[in-house]
Amino acid sequence: MTAERIDPPDLSPATGFSHAVVATGSRLVFLAGQTALDTDGKITGDTLPEQFERALGNLLTALRAAGGTPPDLARVTVYATDVAAYRAHAPELGRIWRSLAGRNYPAMAVVEVVRLWDEAAMVELDGFAVLP
Repeated sequence: MTAERIDPPDLSPATGFSHAVVATGSRLVFLAGQTALDTDGKITGDTLPEQFERALGNLLTALRAAGGTPPDLARVTVYATDVAAYRAHAPELGRIWRSLAGRNYPAMAVVEVVRLWDEAAMVELDGFAVLP
């Protein structure tokens, strides 16, 4: 995939995301929402950063199984049950993202939701990727 990340000067500076991603490739991969579920189907992690790390890891595991890598991500949506907590942990969540996925940020959004499918889940990530 080739990805052109676009951050127009007429918009506020993009920090930890890209305003737009123009992706060229031959395969689209749609990634289901991933929470902090372990292989036994149980939510792991007592804190938002712990759950975010597991959820992102699960998303990247699905992506890799489809033949992709983190730079292939074109779009990710984060669903959080507490956006204020997400913002408070943003520096740590950014470090986790960079550690697992690098600095080629996709177009992203964070959306607050009342609850997720698994009541113990604090965060869920879904997205799509464009593969070469």
